[in-house]
Amino acid sequence: MSAVLPGSIVNGQPATLGVMGGGQLGRMFVHAAQAMGYYTAVLDPDPASPAGLVSHHHIQTDYLDEQGLAQLMQRCTAITTEFENVPAPALLTLGAHRFVAPAADAVAIAQDRAAEKAHFVKCGVPVAPHAVIETEVQLAAVADDLLPGILKTARLGYDGKGQVRVKTRAELVAAWTEFKQVPCVLEKMLPLKDECSVIVARGRDGQCVHFPVQRNLHREGILAVTEVYEGAVPAALAQQAVAAAVAIANGLQYVGVLCVEFFVLEGGQLVVNEMAPRPHNSGHYTLNACDQSQFELQVRTLTGLPLTQPRQHSAAIMLNVLGDLWGLEGQSPDWDRVLALPGTHLHLYGKLSARKGRKMGHLNITAATPEAARAVALQACAVLAIEPF
Repeated sequence: MSAVLPGSIVNGQPATLGVMGGGQLGRMFVHAAQAMGYYTAVLDPDPASPAGLVSHHHIQTDYLDEQGLAQLMQRCTAITTEFENVPAPALLTLGAHRFVAPAADAVAIAQDRAAEKAHFVKCGVPVAPHAVIETEVQLAAVADDLLPGILKTARLGYDGKGQVRVKTRAELVAAWTEFKQVPCVLEKMLPLKDECSVIVARGRDGQCVHFPVQRNLHREGILAVTEVYEGAVPAALAQQAVAAAVAIANGLQYVGVLCVEFFVLEGGQLVVNEMAPRPHNSGHYTLNACDQSQFELQVRTLTGLPLTQPRQHSAAIMLNVLGDLWGLEGQSPDWDRVLALPGTHLHLYGKLSARKGRKMGHLNITAATPEAARAVALQACAVLAIEPF
């Protein structure tokens, strides 16, 4: 497939890029595609989906609806996804007729923790000691040294959902029963010092580019803060993370934007946690701190445009804006005071209702130095009543 150039006409229609899923990641992809001259189409069943509200076309059907998929194929030259739980069979159907990136097989691996772990091992990337539990025999065979651990459902877990800490065999059995004995992965709990992630973009020709490694802080399983500047992650560790992420992408023959999350252990070792076959929450700072955003690279990989190494021009801190910040009567946070702070960039996702733990937007803080960015970020935390970091 040749490159789909911005502003080009395909079969008498403006070149249209499709996205499966209508959440905030899809919304930011749509904005990036439109800025580059493309039309967009979103398939999402929610009539008020953030991406659907801003796209040229919104196909309001289920992800496996045959008519909806046919409409998406009719309108689009190439199609991507904005979250990993889009059914892989739907992507396989689309991929038989249109260019789809990432491909269904890569998304299917990311949807299954057991398959994901096996891929990491195959790529030579260190993983936490773990065991796959699909049967009572496998449950009984779990090694003693994997406890205490974290039991995670193999599928459909995100933002801390689908996982529970277990200290004893009795707790492990109870947790697996609570999960209705679905396939799970038990991971040994390790002494964590830090968390980080790296976003790579890989083109059809195998070329890879990457953003700086991001230092992350999670609270209750949800990303709270991302810091990206020289020294946020030690240089040697950052090199290891980039090399591991590129190996994972190459091993999948991946095309698209891929985020790989890592744990940093107390001894300084790097252990891969999971991958996301799409742009990532920890990469939102790229919208304001880099000469290309992760969403522009998503457009470039999908359309076959050249990839150039992105450059970070400002120290950056990203604060997630959750529904917890809205008042009981739905009052908005004090954005006036926040936006009076230098280097603040507010991104709200257009969601119509706020609730605890729901990602409503994010705040990027950019500055000439890490110290200045951190000072402003802490001021913003104080205004918004976000726990400081």
